Amino acid sequence: MIPRDAFCLVIAAPSGAGKTSVTRALLEQEPGLRLSVSMTTRAIRPGEQDGVHYHFRDQPAFDATVAEGGFLEHAGVFGRSYGSPRAPVDAWLAAGHDVVFDIDWQGHRQVRAALPGRVVGVFILPPSRAALSARLAGRGDPAEAVARRMAEADAEMSHAGEFDHVVVNDDFAATVAAVRAILHAQRLARPRLAGLEAFLAGMARE
Repeated sequence: MIPRDAFCLVIAAPSGAGKTSVTRALLEQEPGLRLSVSMTTRAIRPGEQDGVHYHFRDQPAFDATVAEGGFLEHAGVFGRSYGSPRAPVDAWLAAGHDVVFDIDWQGHRQVRAALPGRVVGVFILPPSRAALSARLAGRGDPAEAVARRMAEADAEMSHAGEFDHVVVNDDFAATVAAVRAILHAQRLARPRLAGLEAFLAGMARE
């Protein structure tokens, strides 16, 4: 096997397009993959676990992490703060583990700037606006909430062109397979094969 550099796979999508479900399926099927668990200042919800779903912290602790440069990306959303801690990601990459992120387009920009050359972006689109609206309405939210989320989705989808890959989620199993194919292809990309020259030199001496 040729030694290679690990990388970050950033998956983004509008709410309701299946980003989190795809990420979970990817982690189940790719045991060597690691998940970047975000830190948040929002309250923990029933059934959630600190360090598994999020790192739950108060605002002063979050602000201290920002001041220390401890985030690869961070942002405020609806009065709450969210961020991707840098230390575990750096450790996983150094150990040769690829890391998947479930964040938005703004986070993708920040992580790409923080880790140049080590980020692959995948944007997941719904098959249509009508399908996305139906998915959001199916959650039982009131009409005004669905309308607000659709407006947010339009804003999110306008940034799909910033990503390396775009996948339309009209069939969940096919979408997961497509994202896995991207992951596998990136593991073989020439710029990541740090040990290629040594490998070829060894073959030449055989």
